[in-house]
Amino acid sequence: MDDTEIRTHTALHVVKGAVRKVLGAKWTASTWVSKGHGRITVQLFNKPSESDMKEIFRLANEKIVEGVPVKMEVLSREEAEKKYGDEIYDLFPIPAEVKELKIVIIEGWNINACNKPHTSTTAEIGEIEMCDWRFRRVKNLLEVSFNLKKI
Repeated sequence: MDDTEIRTHTALHVVKGAVRKVLGAKWTASTWVSKGHGRITVQLFNKPSESDMKEIFRLANEKIVEGVPVKMEVLSREEAEKKYGDEIYDLFPIPAEVKELKIVIIEGWNINACNKPHTSTTAEIGEIEMCDWRFRRVKNLLEVSFNLKKI
């Protein structure tokens, strides 16, 4: 994974934290990263407003500017579940045979089991901009796409 993909992947965690703060969405259904473009799909039961979406990106970029640490803990699955509960999981399951989890922590913002590389601070991500969003009412899913701005 190259530097741009690492930054974009870390941005997914920042965007997810903002989505949760603004819309209360807890469960991620899917993620996708390609170079400086990312997409996160979360379970959501009501269509957000355009102002909600703008607020998500305002908060996400604010968190990036703060330059807070992106911590990584490696714990046994049992320890991780005891410490963090279901916060670490998404709608797509981690196979049962995986006994050790890497937990990504942006304090007070996002916590997730994730085995990908990440930046060490949010500032390393650089600014992000909303590309597009789509609410799929039939599936109760919100797809949020973004791009990293060129550094």
